[in-house]
Amino acid sequence: MARTSTATQPPIPARDKIPVALIVNGVKTQLKVAPWTTLLDALRDHLDLTGTKKGCDHGQCGACTVLVDGRRINACLTLAVMKDGAEVTTIEGLAKDGALHPLQQAFIDHDAFQCGYCTPGQICSAVGMLAESRSGMPSYVTEDLTHPVAELTEAEIRERMSGNICRCAAYPNIVAAIKQAAGTPT
Repeated sequence: MARTSTATQPPIPARDKIPVALIVNGVKTQLKVAPWTTLLDALRDHLDLTGTKKGCDHGQCGACTVLVDGRRINACLTLAVMKDGAEVTTIEGLAKDGALHPLQQAFIDHDAFQCGYCTPGQICSAVGMLAESRSGMPSYVTEDLTHPVAELTEAEIRERMSGNICRCAAYPNIVAAIKQAAGTPT
């Protein structure tokens, strides 16, 4: 049986949509979405926040990474209705008062992007990763579990960022940018 494209399907009647309240980049937002709308599609299609990218749509590349209540998630694997009431930060919400977030600046300083497609997800993931590290969450490669915070070595950063793929292979520059933002010597 052939699959019909979504462009030819009838629109969802308003009565079948579900209200979702989100705080996106500090702004309270009310949406009415189909129950199967992912957070990624809500951000991109309903709020015109196109910095978050749709890569694989299977949670394998990390291009859609955003912060929800301060934790990094793959927005393509999360239904918008599951995050009702949550605070969502996208790449557009990281800069404050015209000043880039330290990770955004570090990515520029270290030329940590080539095509730039994965960059928003990489940066949001790095923000979440640094928060996880600072809170004492170990990774698979954390050598000393008795220390409250793991040293952010190159191996530690690579492991913690392994869910974010860069097809251009800017990994050495991404690691250097994260080290700069974390205040770790490069």
